[in-house]
Parts: sequence; C-alpha cells; structure tokens
Amino acid sequence: MSNAEIQVIYKRPESLTDLHTTYCPGCTHGVAHRLVAEVIDEMGIREKVIGVAPVGCSVFAYNYFNMDFVEAAHGRAPAMATGIKRVLPQNTVFTYQGDGDLASIGMAEIMHAAARGENITVVFINNAIYGMTGGQMAPTTLPGMKTTSSPYGRDVELAGYPIKMAEILSVMEGSGYVVRRSLHDAKHIRQAKKAIRLAFETQERGLGFSMVELLSSCPTNWGLTPQKALEFVEERMVPVFPLGDYKVNAELETLKV
Repeated sequence: MSNAEIQVIYKRPESLTDLHTTYCPGCTHGVAHRLVAEVIDEMGIREKVIGVAPVGCSVFAYNYFNMDFVEAAHGRAPAMATGIKRVLPQNTVFTYQGDGDLASIGMAEIMHAAARGENITVVFINNAIYGMTGGQMAPTTLPGMKTTSSPYGRDVELAGYPIKMAEILSVMEGSGYVVRRSLHDAKHIRQAKKAIRLAFETQERGLGFSMVELLSSCPTNWGLTPQKALEFVEERMVPVFPLGDYKVNAELETLKV
C-alpha cells in the first residue's frame, strides 16, 4: 500500500495530551476523557475551555486534557467552577467528578450550583465506589454490594439506599439538561458522547446548569476482570440507576438525534 492510499480514520483528539494515563486496566475514565475531548474539538472551543477536577481518580485530569485546568478541594469543584464562570462568563467551564466527590463531601456544592442555575457543565462519573482512596462504600454503592467499608455488603437499614443524582438534580429549576448514560458498550458510549455534546451546548446557549452522569466501571475495587466489570455495569448498575433523559430544556430538543 502506498502512502497515498493511507488514510487516518482515528487519532488522538487535540484536546488530549500525548500521555499514558495512570488509570487501572479496564477503567472507563479513559473512555470518558476521550468523549469529552472529542466533543470539545468538534465544537471548536478548546481555547476557551477551563476544566475543574477535584480529589479522587479525576485528580490527575489536568495531565490528560490539553486545555486550561484547575484543581479543586475534595467536593468543591462546582463552587470553583461557579467562581470561574462568573468572572469569565465568555469561557466554557466544566467539572469532572466522581460519585464519592460529587454525591458525598460535595453534595452541598452540586445541589446549590444546580439550584442557582449556574451555567456550568458537570461530567459525573458514577462507579458506585470510592476508587482512589481504598474502595470504600460510596453514596452510590448498590444494596448488598461489598466494599472495604461494607465487607458484608451494603445494608440499607444501616447505610441507606444509593443516592440517584440525576433524578435529584433534574427537579432543580436551575437545571437545563440532566441525563444519565453508561459506558459499558459501544452503543452506549456513542449515546454518552451525544449527551456530553448537548451538555456543552446547554452552557453555550446560556440555558443553565447541565450534568451528564456516566455509569462507569472500577474493575480493581470491584475485584472483577475488565470484561466482567462491564457486565456488572449493565446487569447490576443500570437497573438501580436507569438510563435516560431526566431534564432537557425545550431549546435543546431540536439538537437531539
């Protein structure tokens, strides 16, 4: 085959750096990173994007995204993003958060950001466990699911039920776009990318708070192979966290495909 016949059909997005990530084998953080980067490239907004990552597996995101990035204290990414967006309203600001961060220590920040209708975008990685800090039970851990802090399985009588953030934030009047997608197979990954695009479009059109919740795998802390972890997402997580659109501003309906 001559060089003239060679065509590039897939390459690293400009919005990602040329670095190997430190995520565990089979972790879908890398998939989520690529989707966000592809959307930013396709929208042509990289030069004005500012990302915010807090503590957790997302803490090293600034190494992997090729754009301006700041690090927030644990759970405080929405608060920092609020400040940045209000000072620099012409910029596109997004947070990249895990479930322990967003739905536990950062619950107040995310709730009030949505209630105020802050014009920011949130990418929420829900893998039902604290990934970076030792595999403890998270607010989204499934009933009966074993973790390092619930070795006999989550007992709902003691620890309560999983918190469903998409459902909660969708009732906030300041929310413009709130959906839940999954990263367990190619079909759902494509759907996730479309949702991320609409979340950024929500911000670009000034329609208020937007969040895409992504059901994600954590093979290491779940004690599963990467393949089995994806099956766990489909078979165990999706029934507890139903996929779907929980709130979509009417102005976005024309963009949905």
